[in-house]
Amino acid sequence: MRAEDYYKDGFSCSESIVKEGIDRGFCRPDVLPVATAFSSGLSSGCLCGAIAGTQIVIGALYGRSNAKENVQIAKDKAKEFVGEFKDKYKFTCCRTLCKGLEGEARKAHCMEMVKFCSHELDKLVEVKVDG
Repeated sequence: MRAEDYYKDGFSCSESIVKEGIDRGFCRPDVLPVATAFSSGLSSGCLCGAIAGTQIVIGALYGRSNAKENVQIAKDKAKEFVGEFKDKYKFTCCRTLCKGLEGEARKAHCMEMVKFCSHELDKLVEVKVDG
């Protein structure tokens, strides 16, 4: 399933992205609980959870290992992704991105961002780096 399907089924924004990453073999199943605390802007309205979930998957794929160059790959992909997100939405703060939205309108707006993050992850994950 895609992240937007998980979001529709009740997973949070960050969990939805990570759940898709697990399904696609980008990270281990035990990473999913980590994503829970990143929901709703780090549970405080700060960083968008869909961004956080995408960064978790990028880190799981390309993060620190014995190969030093993986760290730079992770940082480069993380930076590229945030740049793409900001180009489209201007902000990364959940509170700002969802300002004035409630209920179904907010959920629909968040769904759009979850979908965007999922598609950006597709672009960023061309070749899985062996860890």
